[in-house]
Amino acid sequence: MDNWEGRDAAATRIEDPWYDALATGWGELDGGTAQPHPPPPGPAAAERRPSAADIYLEVQRSPAFQEVRGRYRRFVAPATLAFLGWYLAYVVAATAAPGLMSRPVLGAVNVAMVAGLGQFLTTALLTWAYSRHARVHRDHAALELRWDTQQMTREASIDR
Repeated sequence: MDNWEGRDAAATRIEDPWYDALATGWGELDGGTAQPHPPPPGPAAAERRPSAADIYLEVQRSPAFQEVRGRYRRFVAPATLAFLGWYLAYVVAATAAPGLMSRPVLGAVNVAMVAGLGQFLTTALLTWAYSRHARVHRDHAALELRWDTQQMTREASIDR
């Protein structure tokens, strides 16, 4: 991926296993009509492969998916509550305690300005913490789930 220009630009190999993979069964119609693929006739209909929706529901119910969602919720819920609490404390203090907020800290800089700039700093820190948490605790497991789901949908579409 070092050469982005020139003759070899088209030959650059993307190291993403999902680059060429499409979600099978999504938007595919039978013969251009608005009907999805029908199940195979006869006894095979009882033994038909699961649809993409069945596969995604199965993955959603899996312990691995629940663990990824749990890790997400365990970070996002407390972080959101803490940030909203900090923001509301700033707003309440600005309206209920103007004397406190107008108290000078350093020259023309007062408590309200320091707290307002603290909001920006908190936002940046929370963004960094979220991206780090996702990278360390969720991304690998989520990619494995994505790979498994893609494999299952590909196998189901091949067997149709």
